Amino acid sequence: MTKRHTALALCVAALAGSAVAAAPEVAVPRTHVVHPGQSIQRAVDIARSGDTVLVLPGVYHGSVRVTTPRLTLRGAGRRTVVEPGPRNAADRCAKSGNGICVTGTRNRRLTGVTVSDLAVTGFTRAGVFGMATDGLAVRRVTSERNGLWGFAEERSVRSVYRGNTARANGEAGLFLANTITAEKGAYDTGGTLLRQNRLEGNRIGVTIRRLRNVTVSRNVVTGNCAGLFVVGDENKPRAGAVTVRRNRIAANNKYCAKTARLPFLQGSGVVLTGAEDSLVTGNTITGNRGRSPMSGGVVLFKSFVGAPSRGNRVSGNRLTDNAPADLVNQETTKSNNHFQGNSCRASRPAGLC
Repeated sequence: MTKRHTALALCVAALAGSAVAAAPEVAVPRTHVVHPGQSIQRAVDIARSGDTVLVLPGVYHGSVRVTTPRLTLRGAGRRTVVEPGPRNAADRCAKSGNGICVTGTRNRRLTGVTVSDLAVTGFTRAGVFGMATDGLAVRRVTSERNGLWGFAEERSVRSVYRGNTARANGEAGLFLANTITAEKGAYDTGGTLLRQNRLEGNRIGVTIRRLRNVTVSRNVVTGNCAGLFVVGDENKPRAGAVTVRRNRIAANNKYCAKTARLPFLQGSGVVLTGAEDSLVTGNTITGNRGRSPMSGGVVLFKSFVGAPSRGNRVSGNRLTDNAPADLVNQETTKSNNHFQGNSCRASRPAGLC
């Protein structure tokens, strides 16, 4: 090798070494394992974006607040249980009465968080609560005996709730809203999906309030006072563009007393109230029986402020043994709601089947 070749080789080697030294350190996702008696919150606090917090079987006391993007909080199934613990004045999640909180900020949504494979029970508000999230995934979580909601979220987009169970919660098993405390127009979720969940023994199985662009598919909704509510009002944009497809909605016949906004509930399958441009199709809706103004298989009802339900389509559903009727339309013909191809026996007014 000539002197020139040797110098060239040394130069290339030096450049290569410099490039390696300057290369940024790549963060490798880690798994933080939480054992019974340890703090889930502590593991969540030290985890970085992309990490997993794995919670082993056991009962864990205290709320958990997630504010790190792309974090996965995963248990070992129903044997991993989160229950209320001693109140900590600095813990905003516990202070608000929620079990697991996934929260962004007013100016920035929290992206890509997953909560899966655990049980949450006994909290005064919600078992799992999301606020200002993007792409929140909640899978195979059991949320039961919470004061208000099994699962709830507001100001969130592109969420997926799949394979969960919400049982015996004080209000809705699944509650999705634009904002919980403010009167505003409907919020476009960008395609939030509720799929293959079981909702039983709650006041209402699913409530979708002042939202647009939500799909509710292949869920089992049974034993509640009312099965599924799509709720809007006179604010604009109007609530609607919700698809309710291929669910089994049966025997939602518990009695729930009236509230300031709603009459007593019993025997409601699907209720559209103040909503527009929604599709209810391919569902099996059976045995929802009651004497509430909202009782029946599929019910179209004006909102509590008198806003009509309009432009909705109810088609291709199988409805049996619902009372006072399988299909109930309390709107005027000018509201342009359509009932087509449903298998049913009785409707109010007659002729909808």
